[in-house]
Amino acid sequence: MAIRAFFRPPEALTLSLAGFGLLVLAAWLTREGLRAEAAYMARRVARRPAFPRKIFASLLTGAGLFAAAMIEGSLPTSALLGGLGTVLHFAAFGPDPLKNKGVEGIDEFQTDRVARALEKAEAHLAAMQEAIRPLRERALDARVARFAEVAREMFRSIEEDPRDLTAARRYLVVYLKGARDATAKFANLYARNGDAGARADYVALLDDLEGSFAHKTRALLSDERTDLDVEIEVLRERLAREGVALERIDEREREEE
Repeated sequence: MAIRAFFRPPEALTLSLAGFGLLVLAAWLTREGLRAEAAYMARRVARRPAFPRKIFASLLTGAGLFAAAMIEGSLPTSALLGGLGTVLHFAAFGPDPLKNKGVEGIDEFQTDRVARALEKAEAHLAAMQEAIRPLRERALDARVARFAEVAREMFRSIEEDPRDLTAARRYLVVYLKGARDATAKFANLYARNGDAGARADYVALLDDLEGSFAHKTRALLSDERTDLDVEIEVLRERLAREGVALERIDEREREEE
């Protein structure tokens, strides 16, 4: 439709471009809606998507087909095709999740609080994987993916008992954010100079974080609270130390240049 539009009269050109734009937007919303639904289904505690992407995609599909059919068809035929497209799209992809999902017996405020915290934590993990991907090193990709899976075990533990969120909040906020920032900085340095020392430091950081997350998850499952302050301080110092190490590598590289 986009190519043929420029060989049509002005009115048909407008309808062709409008139909093309609406259908492309519908396809994009459908893809994003399916991703949001997959994330929703994978978790026991989740908020419904704020915007019903798949439902709007069904409406946009119908509107795009209506505009395309109006180029050479009548209004009733175009309306029929648009309505049919809407129904078929909705039948194929279904509606978006329309209600929050929580654990039975947990109040809605607590469920929403857990859902928000886990959404942010998942965003940190996704940012780590996105930062490492351009390096095209399978070993690093697999290492970050393994850490992400260990972190998600903690997420599942919190979903099963949202009361654990308070004890684990520092892990979800401080440590995952620190890991995200360290990953972005390492990826930038390693892409430029392939520093083996920086790579070893980064892998060691992931080892420390993974071990700490696994230990904390076991503590949550067994309802243990011992040595929490010591563990927090060790990880905080580790993140700070790695930040300083990467800073020194960066400074050394600038001096060499």
